[in-house]
Amino acid sequence: MSRQVVSYDDDGHVYEFAPEMEPVYTAADGESLTVETIDSLNKEIQTDDDLLEAIPEEVNAATGPVAVEGAEPGDVLKVEIEDVRVNEDRGRVVTAPGFGLLQDDDEIEHPATRVTEVDGDTIDFDGVSVPIDPVIGTIGVATAEETVSTLTPNDHGGNLDTTDMTGGTTAYFPVFQEGAMLAMGDSKAAMADGEMCGTGAEVGTDIDITVSVVSDPEVGVDRPVVDTGEAVKSVASAETMEAAVELANRDILALLQADHDMSKTEAYLFSSLVGGLEVSQVVDPLVTARNAVPAEYLSLPF
Repeated sequence: MSRQVVSYDDDGHVYEFAPEMEPVYTAADGESLTVETIDSLNKEIQTDDDLLEAIPEEVNAATGPVAVEGAEPGDVLKVEIEDVRVNEDRGRVVTAPGFGLLQDDDEIEHPATRVTEVDGDTIDFDGVSVPIDPVIGTIGVATAEETVSTLTPNDHGGNLDTTDMTGGTTAYFPVFQEGAMLAMGDSKAAMADGEMCGTGAEVGTDIDITVSVVSDPEVGVDRPVVDTGEAVKSVASAETMEAAVELANRDILALLQADHDMSKTEAYLFSSLVGGLEVSQVVDPLVTARNAVPAEYLSLPF
């Protein structure tokens, strides 16, 4: 069966997630799509001589939004990420003034660029081959109240820069508005947890997904959750890492309580035995962390 293609160029894209968003396409509940994205820097960086002097006002273009039939506030949007494929012959890793974990280090050039040529299943960084392992950097839904740039993560998702947003995983998002309004982009050919310099190997991608609605869920979600098959991970963003990991821990407790019929205290104690805190990114306007519980200890109620 052919998939509907939703394209950055032909259909549309956004630079903000907002309470009111106009869909570029409306998908049926359970429909499979291919979403075509552009690199986060809008093809402005093509060689090592192209430098990012400042973070653009419009960055991290997210293809969409796609409305999903039947999605209502309080529901959960299920996004099966089946495959993420690079669709161009290069990525680009950059620094920019005032951006990145070591932005104040005088020995590190800001700006700087390394273009990473695609060579089969790898990219080349200054003669070193790095396996291509594509990640969706920005993915989210319409917000509850505030308008949020695609540069910023929050409860709706957005610029999560989380390595688990990749082929073979399933992401779950809270639905705040009718239709959910899913959009995605800002992919990387490769990226490490933390995204320390402020980017991965920024690249355009073709993303195969299937979207479906979990209506009236037994347990709702306040923020994104990812099921990798090996682990269930709550994903949270906040101004500080301490606040982000606290939110991620709180979110996993509700799921543990439902799965094991535990009290909140019991779930808290259990999470300290089987959970594992992970860093997603430390460079965006809010930082992002996740709490991972192995699948043997947690099944989602969706």
